[in-house]
Amino acid sequence: MKFAIFVIDDESRSGSSQEIAAIDAFNEKLQANNHWVMAVGLESPKNALVIDNRDAANKIQPGSLFSLSDFYSGMWVIEAKDLATAQQLALEGSLACNRKVELRPFL
Repeated sequence: MKFAIFVIDDESRSGSSQEIAAIDAFNEKLQANNHWVMAVGLESPKNALVIDNRDAANKIQPGSLFSLSDFYSGMWVIEAKDLATAQQLALEGSLACNRKVELRPFL
């Protein structure tokens, strides 16, 4: 089963060198245990575009669809045998990056 672990952050982008080292170690653990699919960082919602081309509307609006102070600043895509394993990995990811995370299963 595949899951996404979204990292929840704010505009402070306050990641410390210790957090970066802990994230690197978590990434290595995911890879070593065959849970790793990919990981990415995401730009601020200020750099987002909402694009709506339904019915060939060709609408492009700067900014995010959501206007919250918290946003997804990155994500891991993991492989886990079940929800319990994914939850444990999400707990470890939250600890590593020192942020709240949101876990979602793939459809």
